[in-house]
Amino acid sequence: MADPCDSRPARTAAPDGMTRRGMLRTAGSLGAVLALSSLPEFTAAASAVPRPASARPVPDEEAVTLWYPNPGSESRIMEQGLPIGNGRLGALVTGHPSHEAICMTDATLWTGGANDALQSDGQFPYDTTHFGSFGQLARCYLDLPAHTPDAITDYRRTLDLSNGLALVSYRSRGATYRRETYASFPDDVVVIRLTQHGGGSFTGTLTLQGTRGERVTGDEAATTVSFTAALGNGLTYATAVTAACVGGRVSVSGARVAFSGCREVVLVVSGGTDYKADAATGFKDPGADPLATAVSKARAAAAVPGRSLLRAHLADHQRLQRRMRVDLGTSTAGQRAMDTPARLRARSAPGAPADPELEASYLQFGRYLAICGSRGSLPLGLQGLWVDRNDPAWSGDYHTDINVQMNYWLPDRAGLPECFDALTDYCVSQLPSWRAATQKLFQDPRNGFRNTSGKVAGWTVAISTNPFGGNGWWWHPAGGAWLGNALYDHYQYTRDPAHLRRIYPLLKGACEFWEARLVTTTVTDPVTGTPRQVLVDDHDWSPEQGPTDAVGITYAQELVWQLFRNYEEAAATLHVDASHASTIHDLRTRLHLPRVSATTGRLEEWMTDADLGETTHRHLSPLVGLFPGDRINLQDSPAGILDGVTALLTARGMVSYGWGSAWRALCWARLKNADKAYRLLEEVLKPSVGSSNGAADNLFDMYQLSGSSSVFQIDANFGMPSAMVEMLAQSRPGRLELLPALPPAWAARGEVTGIGVRGGLTLDVEWAAGRVRGFTLRGAPGTGTRVVAGAWSRQVTVDREGTVTVRL
Repeated sequence: MADPCDSRPARTAAPDGMTRRGMLRTAGSLGAVLALSSLPEFTAAASAVPRPASARPVPDEEAVTLWYPNPGSESRIMEQGLPIGNGRLGALVTGHPSHEAICMTDATLWTGGANDALQSDGQFPYDTTHFGSFGQLARCYLDLPAHTPDAITDYRRTLDLSNGLALVSYRSRGATYRRETYASFPDDVVVIRLTQHGGGSFTGTLTLQGTRGERVTGDEAATTVSFTAALGNGLTYATAVTAACVGGRVSVSGARVAFSGCREVVLVVSGGTDYKADAATGFKDPGADPLATAVSKARAAAAVPGRSLLRAHLADHQRLQRRMRVDLGTSTAGQRAMDTPARLRARSAPGAPADPELEASYLQFGRYLAICGSRGSLPLGLQGLWVDRNDPAWSGDYHTDINVQMNYWLPDRAGLPECFDALTDYCVSQLPSWRAATQKLFQDPRNGFRNTSGKVAGWTVAISTNPFGGNGWWWHPAGGAWLGNALYDHYQYTRDPAHLRRIYPLLKGACEFWEARLVTTTVTDPVTGTPRQVLVDDHDWSPEQGPTDAVGITYAQELVWQLFRNYEEAAATLHVDASHASTIHDLRTRLHLPRVSATTGRLEEWMTDADLGETTHRHLSPLVGLFPGDRINLQDSPAGILDGVTALLTARGMVSYGWGSAWRALCWARLKNADKAYRLLEEVLKPSVGSSNGAADNLFDMYQLSGSSSVFQIDANFGMPSAMVEMLAQSRPGRLELLPALPPAWAARGEVTGIGVRGGLTLDVEWAAGRVRGFTLRGAPGTGTRVVAGAWSRQVTVDREGTVTVRL
């Protein structure tokens, strides 16, 4: 095929071939059109990112792609737009040939503030004024008047997950046209490159438009249009657009960068804010100039040859994306011939055959979103980096009672540990504010969740948090424990001592909060019938249902047990706080742990036989000890507890929102029920029709708000791929089980490489006829774990070369 990094007009490429296993590609007449054409961080830290060595694109026949025969609509950009991002800048692109809409975001562009005054009920305001909201950075419109739909043929748009590119291709008047759009992490800009071969040219404009009434100005000398403004909270932001061309000319007119008679055009968009993740400076950088930075970054990128821009982007993206290869089996030729929306519809039809390549691509799409959405800036909230309005549902915030945690279950499992760091950085930066708010406000007499001991220490959070140390909605006493556990899970995967040292104050502070909060109550021992005293959570709410004044809710008991154990291990590893760790150990041994209800036969959600909530509720709060925790497991837990867990999970049902289905699938995978875990994957892959739950055309997970509306919520896009990995490999400290919940649809043969394993290991595994054929572990020499594959079980240790391979 044509060299996509060549800055010369592209030559005719070889015809597109059939895709290899695990890819969403089809054969067709547009091979030459679809071959990649030549292509030409906002903070100081991002601008210092070293340019990676150049790379060439993954070839068409190997690339994992999603494709569409029609443009997306701006009015439905959340369901049809193709997402790109570099961890800070995000964009959705429609791919329209003559009027492309580009919706831009910056992860740090938030309204609101510290929100440190309680309402009359002792809880936090949860509005866009005080708490704030994530929103858009800008809209851009690419207009090519001669390329209207009736003037072109052979249109196709593609999201290339392997190369991190949104592509558009078509023919017009004997020429072939291509458009590649991507967000470069090394150059911290969004790049749109227009190329052609066959004697065509480009004449058009790129218009910059604010979303809050900003005034756009042009600088003819710098060939740049831009705007800058400030939000009501004082956060300053800016966006700049510039262009370079081969042949023809570029000019500026009002809010537009215009180009005419060009054989090739490189358009560059940059932008950002003066946000700084530092409570000491009020989360703003007093020395920042967002406009100057945006203009400088845009012009610097436009001065680089297009092929150099692309090669730097490819090297950076592929360094992460290529760590995991997913082969779950071979789809049919008919399935491969379908575009992505048609393939989703066909897969959901009653009696339809499995489509393992579609499912493999869904896992890779989750990895793609993590690469695009979680690097070098704030973590992923409810909608990740991608919104199309300034008041998204639930403010696009960080929900701490499942959602932000689910967003970060995938990186370590899927070979992307760097993509977890945004959550760590966020928690570390917010800790001073969270601690201050807890110690100042939690004991407010209006707060029904306050500690009856009258004491408060350490920190916790509300159900919602923002980037300014602010809390929103209700207090969430167990929120600090769950965030601390998530941070420690990352350490278990990476064994990075620097990470453990960073998070240790969070773990210790969360434990201190619970030292002050736990209360003593008396229970009857179910075996001996004798009373004994135990420690339980104070008045609390099992998310997000039931009484708000229940003590000893299973959700909190499990999270605190896990937190205490994690803290004990962390203190021992770092050789600190031995006395305090001993105190925490003593508290952990006295914690009440959940029982099975004699009335329902299910694991209790509350300390009672009665069911005080909705049996089929979306949350699996009482099952956090099964997943993401591991206190409850098939190897160590009593049969009665496992029966109660299974009964509760069964009662919760198999129909939920996408994230609810993902959590259910993860729990069924932990119970080795491959059939139910796979059925939930099928549920998530059902197309969203008429605002229903399910997958949009672009694979975003849609959450039904009502019969007539739905919103994108990203957590299922990470949670279900995490469940897919758990179906293939499950690791606890010192134990790794292969193919614990392999569904029949994948059983014939398959191979997955690059699975993260607790203990600092990486796993490659291959199978046939439902049995492991072989596996490879990589890690530090001498690192080992017990590996289980069916009836086979051995202690396996990495050799001095950092790898060990076992054939079965």
